[in-house]
Amino acid sequence: MTDWFTRYTKFNLTARITMLACVVMSWRCAEWFMNLPPEDQNMGATTFVSVILGSMTGVFGLYLGHEAKTTKEEKTQS
Repeated sequence: MTDWFTRYTKFNLTARITMLACVVMSWRCAEWFMNLPPEDQNMGATTFVSVILGSMTGVFGLYLGHEAKTTKEEKTQS
């Protein structure tokens, strides 16, 4: 059992699945907005899509920061 858990934590499966879910959610949100007729693209819909896609940049930044191969100490030494 510990061998499976070690491989699971080494591959970081939870973070990868979460990132994939966020990408799919933001993509579907953008598709939804692009399929709205022009008269339904009001301020509320525009704000909703803007917040979802804007939060995706934060999620992506956190994901990349968490998946770094080197530590901050190693970066400052080189």
